[in-house]
Amino acid sequence: MTPPPTPTPHISGRLVVVQSAKGKRCAGCRRGPLSLLVLEDGAPRCLDCADLGHLVFLPRGDTALTRRSREESTLSAVVVRFNRRKSRYERQGVLVEEEALARAEARCLADAEARRRRRARDGRRRVAEDERFVAAFAAEIVRLFPGCPAERARAVAAHASVRGSGRVGRSAAGRALTEGAVTSAVVAAVRHVDTPYDELLMNGVPRYEARRRIAPAVEGVLRAWHGAGADVG
Repeated sequence: MTPPPTPTPHISGRLVVVQSAKGKRCAGCRRGPLSLLVLEDGAPRCLDCADLGHLVFLPRGDTALTRRSREESTLSAVVVRFNRRKSRYERQGVLVEEEALARAEARCLADAEARRRRRARDGRRRVAEDERFVAAFAAEIVRLFPGCPAERARAVAAHASVRGSGRVGRSAAGRALTEGAVTSAVVAAVRHVDTPYDELLMNGVPRYEARRRIAPAVEGVLRAWHGAGADVG
């Protein structure tokens, strides 16, 4: 059974070049087999005969580079290949002027450098913001718990406020330095550092039971730092 003829590719307002694997020859100069060709009235033409031989191929994949190459190029063409399984032409890239491609690449590199510098500036800004916040959080810990060593307060603050951690320091209450949020951060730190809580969990003790067992120890540390009783339930 004879397969149906391949349709003629068409993209409105655009020159179209076909990637071919059929070994066709140019109807004008008879050169071939052609890997890229233009169909004129159904006849294959090589790029030179179609006045496109001076263009260079840019494969698909980099959307920004493709768009800018087309913007910079006076003459350009879409390169397509027929997918028989899907019965349709699929874009493979574009043909553009070599000078246009060079200008487009320069623009993209400039943008990449600008993005790199912006990321660096944003990174420095975030580091400075985090340092200020940790200092404020640590100061609030010391205000609420005057007996807490300054180094310990800073360690608790730094741990509680790590970006993306989901810890109490990153919550809205934590960012507002509410007493409840700061106290929760201190209690959590004492629980993990100053009691056998982690060991109990590793030994299979349920979390609430482990908290009940170490509650007196946590309360003792908080009382020593705060000078009054604390409900650590």
